[in-house]
Amino acid sequence: MAFEAENIRDWLGKKVVDPSGAKIGDMEAVYYDTATDEPSFVTVELGLFNRKRLAFVPIRGALVHPDHVKVTVAKDLAKDAPSIDTDGELPVEDEPAIFAHYGLDYGPRTGRRLARR
Repeated sequence: MAFEAENIRDWLGKKVVDPSGAKIGDMEAVYYDTATDEPSFVTVELGLFNRKRLAFVPIRGALVHPDHVKVTVAKDLAKDAPSIDTDGELPVEDEPAIFAHYGLDYGPRTGRRLARR
C-alpha cells in the first residue's frame, strides 16, 4: 500500500527510490518551502564511505511505501543533482540551481526559499 507523503519527516533514514524502483539513496533531511511551509525537497545520501554527499531530490508527488519513499524523478537525474557535504549547509545563492536542475520554477526571491527542518 502506498500513500501521499504527508508526514515525510517520519521517513528519515528510509531508502528513496525512483519511479522504476531503483534505489537513489537514504533520506537524510527534509527542506520546506518558506513561502508555503510545505515539504519541497529531501536530501538523499549518496556515495561511498568517505566520499558521501547529500543530493537534493524534489518530494512533490512522492508516495510512501512500507519500506521506502518513491519519488517522481529518475535515479540518474537525482544523482547528478546539486549537492552539499554531509555536514554542509545549503547557501541561499545555491537554491536556484537546485530548482533549475529539475526544471522547476524558483520564482523571484529576495530571501531564502528552502529551510531544513
